[in-house]
Amino acid sequence: MSVLQVTRDAGLVRLRLNRPEALNALDAEMAEAMLAACRDIAADPSVRAVLISGEGRAFAAGGDLSQMRASPVEAADRLITPLHEALRLLGQIDAPVLASLQGAVAGAGLSLAASADLAIAAEGTKFNLAYANIGASCDVGASWSLPRLVGLRRALEIALMGESFDARRALEIGLVNRVVAREDLEAESEALARRLAEGPTQAYGRMRRLMRTSFDRSYPEQLEAEREAFLASAATADFQEGLAAFFERRPARFQGA
Repeated sequence: MSVLQVTRDAGLVRLRLNRPEALNALDAEMAEAMLAACRDIAADPSVRAVLISGEGRAFAAGGDLSQMRASPVEAADRLITPLHEALRLLGQIDAPVLASLQGAVAGAGLSLAASADLAIAAEGTKFNLAYANIGASCDVGASWSLPRLVGLRRALEIALMGESFDARRALEIGLVNRVVAREDLEAESEALARRLAEGPTQAYGRMRRLMRTSFDRSYPEQLEAEREAFLASAATADFQEGLAAFFERRPARFQGA
């Protein structure tokens, strides 16, 4: 049984963490599987959205600490290095990334969820960054994602206090975009992912990269980056379709090109 289930359907790629007996704790095997899947995604221009979810009762309860007891530094590196490369690849693609969350979202699981462009959570989901509780600093991009999502002061509170909070609090502070009933999570996640997969993929890619790099530029530099991105978008077939749909007063039928 694969620790990461990968399915594809009309431009939508689903990555499902599949260690339910361990609450989908991330281990070295899963990290390598995630990297392999993200390499495939990055090399495939037909991918138009990515949905990350977890099998069973939890999204992901963090890194698998049992692997770190004998040789902490080596085991941590075997987990972190492939996961970080996987996230770097996902950050560069055009396709937006959606996280579907339930149960426990802790440690590296919270970091992974925060790295997504959008996140939807079930009622009753519990979040805890948790690294400080085991005497570790964070990984899997949390120090980059959290301050951008919730602000520096709140990100530091989440990181330093190591306290749990629920889905409604996650929505309130901007960590997730939507909260739905647990029984509706799969259908709502699929509908949102499908909507993204039917959107203007290249424009999505330019917007996600503009926003993800905006903190690294001055205001004039960001304005120039926006100008270049818009002009590139204006040269696409999707832009022509968007204009036609606007003037014809009908929904646009984007092809991601």
